[in-house]
Amino acid sequence: METGQRERDVKNTAAHQRWRPDREKRCEEGNVDDDGDRTERTRSEEHRCSPEMETGQRTRCEEGSGLPKFVGVGILSVPYALAEVGWSGLILLLLMTVVCWYTGLLLSNCMNAHPFIRTYSDIGKFAFGYKGKVVVSLFLYLELYLVAIEFLVLEGDNLNKLFPNMSFKVGNLKIQGKCGFTLLAALVFLPTTWLNSLGLLAYISASGVLASVILVLCVLWVGAADGVGFHERGKFLKWSGIPTALSFYAFCYCGHVIFPTLFASMRDKRQFSKVLVSCFVLCTVNYASMAIIGYLMYGDTVKSQVTLNLPIRKVSSKIAIYTTMINPSTKYAIMISPIAMAIEGRFQHHKSKFISIFIRTLLVIRTVGVAISVPFFGYLISLTGAFLSVTASLLLPCICYLKISKRYCEFGLQWLVIISILVAGSLVAVLGTYASLREIIDHM
Repeated sequence: METGQRERDVKNTAAHQRWRPDREKRCEEGNVDDDGDRTERTRSEEHRCSPEMETGQRTRCEEGSGLPKFVGVGILSVPYALAEVGWSGLILLLLMTVVCWYTGLLLSNCMNAHPFIRTYSDIGKFAFGYKGKVVVSLFLYLELYLVAIEFLVLEGDNLNKLFPNMSFKVGNLKIQGKCGFTLLAALVFLPTTWLNSLGLLAYISASGVLASVILVLCVLWVGAADGVGFHERGKFLKWSGIPTALSFYAFCYCGHVIFPTLFASMRDKRQFSKVLVSCFVLCTVNYASMAIIGYLMYGDTVKSQVTLNLPIRKVSSKIAIYTTMINPSTKYAIMISPIAMAIEGRFQHHKSKFISIFIRTLLVIRTVGVAISVPFFGYLISLTGAFLSVTASLLLPCICYLKISKRYCEFGLQWLVIISILVAGSLVAVLGTYASLREIIDHM
C-alpha cells in the first residue's frame, strides 16, 4: 500500500513540475509565493483575464453545443465566399469543416495532457511556457477586437439599408449614412460594456442559432415567394478566389477559443467528440444552405452581407435584417470584455469602477474609429479569417499538439495529416491576408 502511494505521489509531482515553468522565471514574473508554488490568487487572476475564460462564461448556457459561437455574422458572408470561388467552394467548405473538427480534437488531446489545463492560453503555456501563453492570448485578443469592429460595420450597413436617407445633426455637424449609424450603434452598445456580469447577454446571445435559422428561412422566402427567384447559374471554379473563400470559411469556424473551456466544463469528457461532430454538422448544413440559396439568387452580384441584396420593401427582408442586427447587439460586450479585463489587470493596485468604465469606453471609441475608417465588412472578415482564425483554429492546435505529444519526430499518417494542415493553413494565411489587405488599401 505504501509503495503504491509513493508511486502515485511521484507521478503527480512529475506532472506538476512539467506543467510549471522553472522557478526562477516564475519568481521574476511575481507569480510565486515564498515556497515556490504559484498562489491560487494569481492563478485565478490569470484565468479571469484570459479571453477564452470570459467568452467561455456563456459555456454554461451552451454546454451541449458550440453552435452559438460558430453561427454568427459569418453566415451572412458564405454566399459571397461561394461567389468568389464558384460552386467548388462547397467542397472547400466541407474540407474546412473536417479540418477544423480534427484540430478541435487535437485541442482536446492537449487538454488531456495535464489536469491544470483549462483554457486555450493554458495549452500555449504548457507547450511553450510563458511566451506560448502570450502568443496565444495575443491572437485571441486581436480576433475579438476585429470581430467587435465588424459588428459595428454590420450594424451601420444594415441600418443604412433600412433608412437610406437618414442623417444626424450634432450641433453644427451633420452626420449621414453608415457613419452616423455606426456611431449610433456604438452609443447603444456602450452601456452593455460597463456591466460587471455578462450572464444575461450570454444567454441572449445563445439564441444566435435560432436567429440563423430564421435568417436562412427569410432569405429562402425572398427567393421563392417575393419575386427574386433562383435563376443564377454561377461558375464552377475561380482559382483566384480560393484564398479569400477559405479565409471566410475559417472565420465561420473560429470557435476553437471556447473548446478548451467547453471540454473542461463537461462532466463526461468522453462525449466531447460527439458534441463536436453534432456542432460541425449542424453548422455546415446551415452555412451550405445559405451559400446555395444566396448564390442561386444573386450569383456574382451577391454582396459581402447577403441582407444588403434583399429588396427592402418586403416584410421578409426586414425580418432578416432586424434578425441580423440582434446578434451584434448581444455579443459586442462579450467581445470587448476580455480585452478590457486584461488591461484592467495592469491596474490592480488602483482598481475602481471609474477606471473600468474609462478603459471600456476608450476601447469602444477605438473600435468606432476603425469601423468608420475601414467600413469594409467583407474585407475585414477575410482579414480576420486569414490572419487570426486560420492561426487560432488550424495552426496553433497542430503546433501545440506536436509539442505536447512530442510526436514531431514520429513519422506516420497522423504526422503527415498535421504537417499537411500546417502547410496548407500557412498558405491560406499568407495569401488570404495579402489579398484582404490589398483590397482594403485599394478601397480606402
